[in-house]
Amino acid sequence: MVDPANWADEAWVHEQFRWLRHNDALRQLSPNGFEPFWNVTKYAEIKEVEQHKQIFINDPRPNLAPQMMDAMLEQMSGRKHLVRSLVQMDDPDHMKYRVLTQGWFMGSNVRKLQGQIDQLATQYVDRLGDLGGECDFVKDVAIWYPLRVIMSILGVPEEDETLMLKLTQELFGSSDPDNTRSFEMSDFMEVVYDFEDYFQNLSESRRSSPTDDLASVIANARIDGQAIPELETNGYYMIIAAAGHDTTSSSTSGGLLALLEHPDQWHKLQANPEGLMSTAVDEMIRWVSPVRHFMRTATEDYQLGKTKISAGESAILWYPSANRDEDVFEAPFEFRVDRSDAKQIAFGFGAHVCLGQHLARMEMAALFKELLARVDHMELAGTPQYTESTFVGGLKSLPIRYTMK
Repeated sequence: MVDPANWADEAWVHEQFRWLRHNDALRQLSPNGFEPFWNVTKYAEIKEVEQHKQIFINDPRPNLAPQMMDAMLEQMSGRKHLVRSLVQMDDPDHMKYRVLTQGWFMGSNVRKLQGQIDQLATQYVDRLGDLGGECDFVKDVAIWYPLRVIMSILGVPEEDETLMLKLTQELFGSSDPDNTRSFEMSDFMEVVYDFEDYFQNLSESRRSSPTDDLASVIANARIDGQAIPELETNGYYMIIAAAGHDTTSSSTSGGLLALLEHPDQWHKLQANPEGLMSTAVDEMIRWVSPVRHFMRTATEDYQLGKTKISAGESAILWYPSANRDEDVFEAPFEFRVDRSDAKQIAFGFGAHVCLGQHLARMEMAALFKELLARVDHMELAGTPQYTESTFVGGLKSLPIRYTMK
């Protein structure tokens, strides 16, 4: 599970998790080259860890990384974390930083964007028509649509979106041969520095001339009466810019693949989009689970089920496994657009639940509503391909053939 290359085979990944849930759901592992960690695969135990934010914290190990990478990072940059965002934070910092932008992503505020998002959904389905009946849905549509949404909220001009996409793919896809800048640690650090250079210039612009975008909020924010330090400011931009579109893109393209592989569900949703779109979108997110894991480290001894996790030990939370847990979901390997048990945990749970979950659902619903209304027929035109990444990923290629109405 720690080898990124294995994540290119989704069926293999889910078979490993199925076996682990039934035979070895909670076990301490010591893969070669990694610090030991507890492998957590069951929904209830993952949720329990997430609920206890004072006992299980993000720092110092928010995600899986080889020992050598951590050592090289500190040696080359002088930083414990190359980025410090909400992902790396615990209370009291986490809540202080989270509330700065939380209002922007609440359902009531996101609903104000409905008209803009509907317009963009129409624009990107128009693009399908312009492409003449065959395209790579990931590369031609799915990556660009949520990118435009989050960049317009953040305040990044449209002409810079290609750069933002490139840097995001190099950051989250650093282990994938098609996305990485290189496999050298120094080049990975350069990706982060390129992000920081861009957002530092954006911050300076918004401090001198604030606008009504999210960049202005972050650039001019104060915590405990002090301006946010540069590392945290850049980390805030990066997590919104990168996670704000990459995970939605993966859920959208993975959701479309699920519909193509289950044509009965396509027809069911097409016949009743208003009634089923909400449950269908949640099912797509459950099915894909684009954030593959986070890690937590125990601050004190804790009894998780029948297992004692000692203070200082880390646990990896596998969200794709939780979202296929047979003890929680009826027939979890069946894709059902009318699944009513909306328990998926792909956005996390508790204090660290994803800020952008309402926006992601709205974007997906708008696009699929437009897609189902205007596409007469769609089928696979090649073999889908997945990113080689243990952390965040999904489809990197989805060739399709289609006819418009």
